[in-house]
Amino acid sequence: MTAAKTHAPAAKQAPVPPKKVPANSNRKHEFKTNDHVVYPTHGVGKVSGIEEKEVAGLMMELFIIDFEKDKMTLRVPTLKAKAVGMRKLSSPEVVGNALNTLKGRARIKRTMWSRRAQEYEAKIDSGDLVSIAEVVRDLHRAGGQPEQSYSERQLYEKALARMAREVAAVERTDEQTAVKRVEGMLVKKAA
Repeated sequence: MTAAKTHAPAAKQAPVPPKKVPANSNRKHEFKTNDHVVYPTHGVGKVSGIEEKEVAGLMMELFIIDFEKDKMTLRVPTLKAKAVGMRKLSSPEVVGNALNTLKGRARIKRTMWSRRAQEYEAKIDSGDLVSIAEVVRDLHRAGGQPEQSYSERQLYEKALARMAREVAAVERTDEQTAVKRVEGMLVKKAA
């Protein structure tokens, strides 16, 4: 004979709510509050904080990045920051390379403007300082050269502003001083 086992009804346990972990508790982030960072499609911004927010039922940790010049705030999931190309400011050596790139000869391909414009836009949105410097160099017009079209001028100004903001942040100066420095390198090339 086998002994029948009797089970007492199990007491129902209340589900244990997940612990809410503070945003900066035990996770190590590459970017900290007040760091200047480069977001490829927007340029230089400042991390104003890290917050935890519920998005579509999931708790997400987000970097809050302020772009003061554009009067814009961007929230980037901390786990996706590297994947979207967010990076720290360039080193002084990279800034030096970018400024030296401005001294080179313009390399303008003999393709249709629409194709070149797409390539320039891609270089600007890459966030790579040397690529942006190439766009500034290629679209710069010296005194004796023909006028730029409206779209050429727009791309040139976008690239110049993007480059100047990063140079200013790295060298801890204001943007106008950085623009003058970049344009000064372009003038030296023309002379």
